[in-house]
Amino acid sequence: MLLIDGDIICYRVAFSREVETVEDCKSVADGYIDNIIKRADPVVQDYTVFLSGSTNFRKNIAVTREYKGNRKAEKPQYLDDIRAHLLTAHPSDLSDGEEADDRIAIEATARGHGAIICSIDKDFDQVPGWHFNFVKNERYFITTKEAILNFYCQVLTGDRIDNVEGVYGIGPAKARKALSEATTELEMFAKCVELLKSEERAVENARLLWLRRQKDQIWEPPTP
Repeated sequence: MLLIDGDIICYRVAFSREVETVEDCKSVADGYIDNIIKRADPVVQDYTVFLSGSTNFRKNIAVTREYKGNRKAEKPQYLDDIRAHLLTAHPSDLSDGEEADDRIAIEATARGHGAIICSIDKDFDQVPGWHFNFVKNERYFITTKEAILNFYCQVLTGDRIDNVEGVYGIGPAKARKALSEATTELEMFAKCVELLKSEERAVENARLLWLRRQKDQIWEPPTP
């Protein structure tokens, strides 16, 4: 099953210079889907397009900064039209109370190696399994060990796009270096607490950045 990140497609099409009318939008969006199906896997043809609804549990968790509070209120032209088209023209899933990313991660976890996450969003690299970057045309596999490390790197770096504050001066390379000596998840979390200077901040970041693997899941710190 191809799990397609519809949110990414909507924004890429809405900002594309190729589109001038609503019909252009529909055509370009359909082209994205068709190309993903053709290139992601030579055998798998079943797919679902995932889109985010209007509600998100993370808005109640964010304390340090408003979650996605740095985003402009004005949406690109035709964005809602593209979303509506994807919902009606393709097998689709509209999230409720969470993001499309959560729904994709939950489905990928349930299906295991039978799923391929189709996106360009690096946040999905915290999810073990098959991935397909449809812009770079790259298919790759993330192990459980790699996924855990990727997640804690995110906790340290934060997410500028979603307005999640990380450790000042720490980017992906420095985050990996900081966690390089940690041999367990518990040690990785302890390093995040140390660098973020409080357990509360580490837990907040983790809960904002963690993609759910089960329905209604809220991230909890690892225990000994």
